Amino acid sequence: MKKRFTEEQIIGILKEAEAGLKVTELCRKHGISDATYYNWKAKFGGMTVSDV
Repeated sequence: MKKRFTEEQIIGILKEAEAGLKVTELCRKHGISDATYYNWKAKFGGMTVSDV
């Protein structure tokens, strides 16, 4: 199954939230659910692109 977002893109999306964008706006902008965002945050939170 092809993934829609690469790990680098996911980390970039998480960085947008850290920069102050509201989670609901961020999810709407990228077409993801709140649950997906929080799953990504649990898995990739605190990582940088170089960690991937």
